[in-house]
Amino acid sequence: MSLFAHGPDRPLKRLLIANRGEIALRIIRACRDEGIETVAIYADSDRDALFVHAADQAFALGGEKPAETYLDIGKILDIAARSGAGAVHPGYGFLSERADFAQAVQDAGLIWIGPDPAVITALGDKIEARRIAEAVGAPLVAGTPGPVESAAEALAFARAHGLPIAIKAAFGGGGRGMKVAWQLDEVEELFDSATREALTAFGRGECFIEQFLDRPRHIEAQVLADRHGTVKVIGTRDCSLQRRNQKLVEEAPAPFLTDDQRARIHGAAQRICAHAGYSGAGTVEFLLSANGTISFLEVNTRLQVEHPVTEETTGIDLVRAMIAVACGARLADDHVPEARGHAIEFRINAEDPARGFLPTPGPVTRFDAPSGPGVRLDSGVAAGGAVSGSFDSMMAKLIVTGATRAEALQRAARALAEFRIEGVASVLPFHRAVLSEPDFRAEAGAFAVHTRWIETDFAERLAAAVAPHARVSPAPTVPMLRLAIEIDGKRHELGLPAGLMAAAPGSPPPAEAPAAEADPGDVTAPIPGTLAKWQAEEGAMVAAGEVIAVMEAMKMETRVEAHRAGRLHQRAAAGEVLAFGAVLARIDPA
Repeated sequence: MSLFAHGPDRPLKRLLIANRGEIALRIIRACRDEGIETVAIYADSDRDALFVHAADQAFALGGEKPAETYLDIGKILDIAARSGAGAVHPGYGFLSERADFAQAVQDAGLIWIGPDPAVITALGDKIEARRIAEAVGAPLVAGTPGPVESAAEALAFARAHGLPIAIKAAFGGGGRGMKVAWQLDEVEELFDSATREALTAFGRGECFIEQFLDRPRHIEAQVLADRHGTVKVIGTRDCSLQRRNQKLVEEAPAPFLTDDQRARIHGAAQRICAHAGYSGAGTVEFLLSANGTISFLEVNTRLQVEHPVTEETTGIDLVRAMIAVACGARLADDHVPEARGHAIEFRINAEDPARGFLPTPGPVTRFDAPSGPGVRLDSGVAAGGAVSGSFDSMMAKLIVTGATRAEALQRAARALAEFRIEGVASVLPFHRAVLSEPDFRAEAGAFAVHTRWIETDFAERLAAAVAPHARVSPAPTVPMLRLAIEIDGKRHELGLPAGLMAAAPGSPPPAEAPAAEADPGDVTAPIPGTLAKWQAEEGAMVAAGEVIAVMEAMKMETRVEAHRAGRLHQRAAAGEVLAFGAVLARIDPA
């Protein structure tokens, strides 16, 4: 039976992808299946990325930082006009949940592949989403009625309602801008951190607070809705394997749910999206505690990273369905997809699991992907490419499908054993270790994984199973020298690597500075990135293990701790972009 009662009303010839990496390539492939031409946009460090070469057209954004590239609405719409695109697909992250971007796309006369701006505003505001969930009878835990104005107010909520509490970006998603406080003395620091992280990732720093269920599973419902009022829930996923609220493993359908739990999740998700007037693909997320308590979490008004596991178990291409819905297609009222088999997705990030999942941007010297029955790989990199320190750490997604969960686990073990990545660190050793864990395999009949399982129950076994990766020194981004030229009277912009002339034959080689001797008092950058904030003042006495600074890379914050007690002397300024190993400070012994 067809998914749609009738097809699109509006023809679409060309689509611009306002994103990068593996999701840009995923959208390109869906468009190719639909016979739609694609337009890619790219930052300087992405100029040789797979998605740029795969698109029918590709335009440089001119720059490297998110704010001057994939978050620059003016640049993106200008390229859409110049390329003749008739629609924009935002992928996930960046501008995908920005109502002002959706409105600007529509105001430009283009088709927005997603829900209407008003719906994004309502559901993207986590506080308003809670009100909608409450109005339709969805299960909820206690939370603040609006944004929290200060760290002191966050502390007051924690004292009134008890710990743990979740501090969440009101306009965030994907785990960024979310911090969980387990002790009173960390509430104020985490509130400030969540605010900064939300501002960096989403452009808005407002945060609200709600009770956090201890040791919960993370369950989500995949929704697909048309623009004619039909809303379908087409499956569930379990996304409980997370570190720092960022998912690492997802599977569909969500295993080990009772029929009643699944029905309640499906029903609440359908009612929330119907009440909001949702259209397109979206996800309603819930927490499920060990005692069976279900609580609404949030709605992601976009395509999810983990959408492939739903595609593999329903046979629905969600990207093509999003495009059809945006162009006016009507869903068939009587079509309810049934899950077929079981699928598990492993996010392949450039992170070192033995060093607290620190991002490791740099060159990818080897990338041997697995294949065979039940194996799908959505990748944004290949051997010879590089992972930029300016953007997300994800390189690829490995999706493994079997007739049963047991078969999917068997195939996953085979696929992960075949997978080889060299150059940057990767989370492959973590994934291999997880597959042998009884908690995850549920061999004793109990699925014991929860959202903090990696940091708690599994921490010691992970440390014993995974060795640190060799330190990576990422190659610096080569800036582009841009020249305006005319060809047949038409203005074009020519981009050349700024160091090209210096590398020409006969040019003197650049001088290399002698390596400086390491000082035992030096505090060095654990990652390449931006020094976001000093937590300890210049000249302050600090204790060993005390958090003295916060660095930001790949839109995630990393705390820098004092390696010994003594007096702190800062050697870098807040806001400074630093290489891995750069000296941040010196600590002189007391």
